[in-house]
Amino acid sequence: MHVRCVGAIVHDAEGRLLLIRRGHPPGEGLWSLPGGRVEAGESDAEAVARELAEETGLHVAPGRLVGSVERAGPAGVTYDIHDYAAVVTGGTLTPGDDASDARWVTPDELRRLPASTGLVETLIRWRILPPVIDKSGEGPVLQGRDESGPRKGRPGTAGAPSNTKRS
Repeated sequence: MHVRCVGAIVHDAEGRLLLIRRGHPPGEGLWSLPGGRVEAGESDAEAVARELAEETGLHVAPGRLVGSVERAGPAGVTYDIHDYAAVVTGGTLTPGDDASDARWVTPDELRRLPASTGLVETLIRWRILPPVIDKSGEGPVLQGRDESGPRKGRPGTAGAPSNTKRS
């Protein structure tokens, strides 16, 4: 079974990225892009706007599709996750719903946070984050906090949806 999910890539005026700390399994305590499942009869844009309001208190105008990934979930579920650029149009940043925290982070801060599997690497591939430069001169390093090698996982909302709504 495939479950359609959305996430939002939102930057503030200082160029920081909006992240939420997941408040429920899977991925409880990990940082990811805000987003979740698309409800029946809902467009991706409507789902992005609803999820952002629920998880962050912010109102957004969803824009272009930045990228999509598939992630395996429990019991044979596959999460089809579509992350969209979005611009804040109002509201006050306040964690809610499935988020235990919500904040704006710099690329360096994101690399130090316990992030959802594959988030940093995917955001680098999508050119949302700059690559980490290998000081040996051999080229970019795509790892985030875990320098042991590339991790598998989803970007943005990384991982499987928490409860019945969030990936």
